[in-house]
Amino acid sequence: MTPAAFVESMSKRFKEAWPHLEVEADDFIHTHEERHARLVTEMWKKIEANGDIYLGAYEGWYCVGCEGFKTEKELLQPGNQCPLHPGKPVEWLKEDTYFFRLSKYEKPLLDFYARHPEFIEPESRRNEVLSFVQSGLRDLSVSRTSFTWGIPVPGNPKHVMYVWFDALANYWTALAAEGLDGKFWTPNGEVVHLVGKDILRFHTVYWPAFLLAAGMARITSRRRSTLMDF
Repeated sequence: MTPAAFVESMSKRFKEAWPHLEVEADDFIHTHEERHARLVTEMWKKIEANGDIYLGAYEGWYCVGCEGFKTEKELLQPGNQCPLHPGKPVEWLKEDTYFFRLSKYEKPLLDFYARHPEFIEPESRRNEVLSFVQSGLRDLSVSRTSFTWGIPVPGNPKHVMYVWFDALANYWTALAAEGLDGKFWTPNGEVVHLVGKDILRFHTVYWPAFLLAAGMARITSRRRSTLMDF
């Protein structure tokens, strides 16, 4: 199957599953909807204009299941296995990539966590994030050239945006496309955001840093991520 056909079939299954759980989705958005791709491209351009995206090359251990790079100390032995996908070895990947200056936001993030300890709950998960950031943030690879499925990087379409740059942005794009971002993402409002522990780092480190770099930091002023251990 092509990626487009596969994603469309899975999207249909997710849409059909929610009513069985007596859940009604207010909106449903995916990568290749025009409203999403257009706004994610705008966010990329804002961050790039701020000097926080640059072209380079990356190599390291990559987990296909996580869509993310792993450090040596994270891997299970023998066989360099991903800790979240035991039995599945990671791959050594090397390619040209655009980087996001995540390292630039190490201190701003730590300052934010200190001012808003309620941003990440429970405390055990907050400590996990603090430990990760305090150990030193490295710039993050945010594009791929090894496949074509995804949103093209503006000005260099041989690159597609890293899935987590695209996916995290949908919390904003789904609202902004309908003119509702001002209603929900308000300076004095609070969003309780339930996420699983396996994607904690993406939501409490990468996403706030992207917002800061895009000049949209007001969105993070009272946002809270509450972790449920599944």
